[in-house]
Amino acid sequence: MSDRLFIFDTTLRDGEQVPGCQLNTIEKIQVAKQLEQLGVDIIEAGFPISSPGDFNSVIEISKAVTWPTICALTRAVEKDIDVAVDSLKYAKHKRIHTGIGTSDSHIKYKFNSNREEIIERAVAAVKYAKKYVEDIEFYAEDAGRTDNEYLARVVEAVIKAGATVVNIPDTTGYCLPSEYGAKIKYLMEHVDGIDKAIISTHCHNDLGMATANTLSGVLNGARQVEVTINGIGERAGNTSLEEIAMILRCHKDINIDTNINTTKIYPTSRMVSSLMNMPVQPNKAIVGRNAFAHSSGIHQDGVLKNVSTYEIMNPKDVGLDDNSIVLTARSGRAALKYRLSVLGVSIENEEFVDDIYQRFLKLADRKKEVNDDDILMLAGADSAKTRAVKLDFLQVTTGMGVKSVASIGLDISGQKFEEASTGNGPVDAAIKALKKIIQKQMTLKEFTIQAISKGSDDVGKVHMQVEYDGNVYYGFGANTDIVTASVEAYIDCINKFRK
Repeated sequence: MSDRLFIFDTTLRDGEQVPGCQLNTIEKIQVAKQLEQLGVDIIEAGFPISSPGDFNSVIEISKAVTWPTICALTRAVEKDIDVAVDSLKYAKHKRIHTGIGTSDSHIKYKFNSNREEIIERAVAAVKYAKKYVEDIEFYAEDAGRTDNEYLARVVEAVIKAGATVVNIPDTTGYCLPSEYGAKIKYLMEHVDGIDKAIISTHCHNDLGMATANTLSGVLNGARQVEVTINGIGERAGNTSLEEIAMILRCHKDINIDTNINTTKIYPTSRMVSSLMNMPVQPNKAIVGRNAFAHSSGIHQDGVLKNVSTYEIMNPKDVGLDDNSIVLTARSGRAALKYRLSVLGVSIENEEFVDDIYQRFLKLADRKKEVNDDDILMLAGADSAKTRAVKLDFLQVTTGMGVKSVASIGLDISGQKFEEASTGNGPVDAAIKALKKIIQKQMTLKEFTIQAISKGSDDVGKVHMQVEYDGNVYYGFGANTDIVTASVEAYIDCINKFRK
């Protein structure tokens, strides 16, 4: 009989810490429901004391999903735990995730403390949380750089205090796979009562070893992995859920199973990418655009003769539909709705479906074919009705050897404004005209253009960072016209700092 590995997804907590990737509560519920369909065992829904938004999200996610455990993060502070307990009141299965730094660096510089006091604080936090919730997970922050003997003392103490899961994070992504695996093995062999708790991994990808470290931890006794969709997360990200799930599926000799329905991986990946406006790199393992693409003549020849020559996975195993419906301007509303459901987007509001369909028809008139990323972009697009600043019109004249000239019209809370400007290129001219209307000291810090697929008629995605009044705001725009997409991204930033 295979061992069971529990999948702890922290896309909605650690993943959402990525600048510019914040979701509103409705979007978080949408992702949580998709994670439930995917088969995730534990959903870390947020850090409740950090903000009213996080607190409310944990409450609403608890109401929205049925069987996964809902987890709330805290520090080893009683007030944090009180707020987390309150946020979990509607959860069918609830877990408190509390902890403290254990490395000498954290003890000295972060807490100005000593090893004995840290153990006391860790035990006190677990005991306090245990008064309210049975399932308690303890994290030993920066365990990757904590010496094994002291780490074992901490782990033994919190298990005796009532921890049901102990998380061993490689917080900085520093460990080598051999080192991290040896750390887990040491704990399994030297901690009295280790059989009373599950050891969990939480590996960051700073040196590109998150998945390797996680797998090494599993092979040495860890039976929970903390992961995110597409590997998103703080700094260089976390271990990718899809990578661990498919490694175990492909290497059946490891004899460890998960509850993951792998056919839901691709739609979940696309949903998270679309809602968070965070593109998946084309060569990303499992879910990247090129993951199952072959351009080399030798590879193409081999795949055509027998797919197993170069593909170790069937694309359908991760939810890639080889026979997907191609949507064009002649496709009906039902075909669009079906494709949305295949991509993991369930829309009950028929008026919203009608709105998406009308925008789909306009896009399909400009493109020969509408792909999955286009559809997700349409489904996830922020309705202009809810924005204070809206783009009314944009006209740009540009060319080689002439000055670019832009005319722009904005609707600001029902009032109409128009301006024109010249610039060093069409985007520069359009943004200068926009800034004439807004009249605020704004600085463009980052400007990234990404084509969703291929072709001159493709939808372009624009990501921007704009600095205003000492704060950086992240904006997103998508359009077949890249100048329009750029202006919409800038307006998105403006709407965020006007809130």
